[in-house]
Parts: sequence; C-alpha cells; structure tokens
Amino acid sequence: MVQTNKYGQVVGDNVLNCAERKIPQPIVLEGQYCRLEPLNVERHSKDIFEAFSKADVDHLLTYLAVAPFQTLNDYEKVIRNFLNTEHSVHYAIVNGKTGRACGSICLQRIDVQNGAVEIGFVMFSPELQRTVIATEVQYLLLKYVFDGLDYRRCEWKCDALNEPSRNCALRLGFKYEGLFRRSAIYKGRNRDTQWFSIVEDEWPAVRQVFELWLSPENFQDGMQKRKLSNIRERVQCGGT
Repeated sequence: MVQTNKYGQVVGDNVLNCAERKIPQPIVLEGQYCRLEPLNVERHSKDIFEAFSKADVDHLLTYLAVAPFQTLNDYEKVIRNFLNTEHSVHYAIVNGKTGRACGSICLQRIDVQNGAVEIGFVMFSPELQRTVIATEVQYLLLKYVFDGLDYRRCEWKCDALNEPSRNCALRLGFKYEGLFRRSAIYKGRNRDTQWFSIVEDEWPAVRQVFELWLSPENFQDGMQKRKLSNIRERVQCGGT
C-alpha cells in the first residue's frame, strides 16, 4: 500500500520500533556442532594458527584485507588488530567435537541507530570449509542479530571477483542488492563491492530453512540428505 504525507509525497512505511538497538556483545553462542566464543589472543591464537598452517594461507586470504601470517606472532598481531577495530565484535569458531578453535568471524559496521550490522572477516581454515559447522556459524550469528538483538538488517559484502563468497551469501539466503564500484583499495588492488542482505521480514523463513537443514534428521553418516537450496525451495512453496 502506497503511503503519502500531507503534501501528497510518497513516503516510506512507518517503523513501529524506532528504538536504538543494543550493541552486539562478545558472548558465547552455543550450537549443536560448534560454538562461538569472544576471540582472545591467549585462548585461541595457537589453535587457529595451527588450523590455518595446514594450507596456503596467502591463497585463503586473497580477498580479505588481512596480510598473510607465517608465524604465530604474525597471527597474534592479526587478532590484536581485530580487537582494536571500532564498531566490530570478533568471535572464535570452536569445533564442538575437538574443543579447538579453527577459524574466526565478526559482526562489524554496527549501526544501533538503524538496527543494521554486517557479517565480515569470515576466516575459515581448511578444517571448516564445506562443513556443517561453516553453515551453523552463520545461523548462530544471524539468530543472535535478529532474535537476540532485534536488528532490522544484516549485511554481507564481498569483492565482486570473489565468487565463492558471492555463492555462499546466496546459498545462506542473503539477497543481492547491487554493486558499489571502486569502493575500496586493499593489497594495492581495486575492489568493486557486491552488497547482499537479509532483512527482518525475511528472517523467519530463512531461520526455518537453516533449522531444517541443521536438524540431525537431515544427516546420515555425516552427509546431508537435502541441500539448503532444496529446503528453501520447499519452504517458499509452503512445504517443509
């Protein structure tokens, strides 16, 4: 329904809850397969560094504004830089079976006035890639953002050339919004940035898809029975 003001101008819908949202906190977020803990140099740096040392770190960090780390001391500097960045909260990703940290992720660009936040600096070691934990991590953060903090919007941004990140955003249920050309310079290169988002009205359906996929009934011998995209199609058609 189109809304107009007293001058006959078309205006946006009224927002029922205009209250300032709370700032995300460095708290533990517990899942079935993993947990997110406040990132800490002493507690997590060694485990995460060792998890990344099993692969070519430079290759994994191509599209992130993070310098490759060759030593534990180098990686500890990365964590300290993260923790000293304003408007961001960083979490260590801890494998529920091993109890060892194997990656990190953050909530950043926190806008409490408008209830918007971005998931960023997704640093998954080889141990996390293409695993159920990699998906549950995103679910835990989104659930915290929308259900725990009542935010209106969660964003995902990536280098327009970063195809894996783009595909991941779409798989998780984020919607493509557009391209910001020449929006940044990092590692001496230009970055055109693609923007994606999930907004509050979309979250209930997105949450349902996540929870159906993460259900133990959807796995047999560690393998998924239904893909996230297949479940989303069923949910969109009114089924489960």
